[in-house]
Amino acid sequence: MQYRQFGRTGLSVSRLCLGTMTFGLQTDAQVSHRIIDHATDAGVNFIDTADVYPLGAKFDAVGRTEEVVGSWLKGKRDRFILATKASGSMGPAAWNKGNSRKHLLDAIEASLKRLNTDYVDLYQLHMDDPLTPLDETLEALDIIVKHGKARYIGVSNFLAYRMARMLGRADYLRLTRFVSIQPRYNLLFRQIERELLPLAKEEGLAVIPYNPLAGGLLTGKHALERTPSDGRFTASVGEAGEIYQQRYWHEREFQSIERLKALLNEAGKPMTTTSVAWVLANPVITSAIIGASRPEQLDDTLAAADFVLDESLKTQLDEITHEYRWGDAAR
Repeated sequence: MQYRQFGRTGLSVSRLCLGTMTFGLQTDAQVSHRIIDHATDAGVNFIDTADVYPLGAKFDAVGRTEEVVGSWLKGKRDRFILATKASGSMGPAAWNKGNSRKHLLDAIEASLKRLNTDYVDLYQLHMDDPLTPLDETLEALDIIVKHGKARYIGVSNFLAYRMARMLGRADYLRLTRFVSIQPRYNLLFRQIERELLPLAKEEGLAVIPYNPLAGGLLTGKHALERTPSDGRFTASVGEAGEIYQQRYWHEREFQSIERLKALLNEAGKPMTTTSVAWVLANPVITSAIIGASRPEQLDDTLAAADFVLDESLKTQLDEITHEYRWGDAAR
């Protein structure tokens, strides 16, 4: 396993981060613990979760993933970098979501209790909240850090211009500054290369992308005419299954995958490992978030940390997927 400095902080994290959104729904606690064991045995020291997980959970189940992670961490908290997120809906009341001072201060307390810890290393806004003033959100996060409940703060799913505004306001108000961003990024979704990644490079932000395998599509095991019986593209994960189908389950994406498969078969390279290695090959990327519903599924993704991606092969992968830098306008 390789490690990299986390943006401009003094923190060092593994190049692969274990994502946990399947824990507690797709995978029970016992299997989830085996997945964490498998990842950490390979050198992963960075674990990412969120209060709204497991993916696709109803209100009575949200938070279960943090509980699963918290039970595993008992007795070994000091050996790992722990990240969680808030913003998602945690209940029926209007104030049970978003980035307001009330919600964030309530959310961090609830997360710490479920995670069985006094602090998290990285506390992230799971999504933007246009209804809450930026200054209110920044002040709440500053309180959380100054009270020792989080060491650093970051964001996920933010547009570049909103991230730039948050950084500017934090600097102006002399409040705790964001150190990381967590965007979606893979061979089939490259829009962040246009504005967000240049911003991250200029500001010295750590970049920890999720979905490096496009929900499993970049394993090359799926077919457009055959919807899988389980996994992220099905009703078994609730509304999230519909979201993943809207993201990736299209003829254009499957055509691109066939071209990628042909190229990698000719080169003799494994598709899953190469797809994750392509994400890590971008010099702005700090750590890619990987996940699994079974321990053995991690083998090919874990191999990406030490996989050397030939520059010529990377160029060909870039050319095949170039249109995904432009989003829906390319359809």
